[in-house]
Amino acid sequence: MYAIIADGGRQYRLEKGMEFKLDRLEQKPGSKITLSDVLLVANGDSVKVGAPKVAGASVEVEVISEVKDKKTIAFTYRRRKANSKRKRGHRQRHTLVKVTDIKG
Repeated sequence: MYAIIADGGRQYRLEKGMEFKLDRLEQKPGSKITLSDVLLVANGDSVKVGAPKVAGASVEVEVISEVKDKKTIAFTYRRRKANSKRKRGHRQRHTLVKVTDIKG
C-alpha cells in the first residue's frame, strides 16, 4: 500500500515504515502528525485518485528529529568591477519523519 501526498509545493510517494524529510514543522521528537493532503492511495489493484484530494484519506507520521540540509553557497559577482563580490551560505532545516499508518 502506498500514497502520494502534497506538502510544501512538492509531492511524495510514501509507504508504511518509510522515513523522509518535510519542511520544518517545529514539532518535538516522538509527536504524531496527520497529513491530509492525499492525492492518491493505492492498495494492490485498487487505486483511489483524488480531484484534487482523496476524501477521508490521511497519512499518519511520527517525528524523529529536526535535521539540517547540506550547505548551499550563493556567490554573485560583477566581472571587471573591483570589490564587487558577495558570498552567502544557507542550510535549510527539515523535519525527519517516519510513516506509521496510511488510511484510505
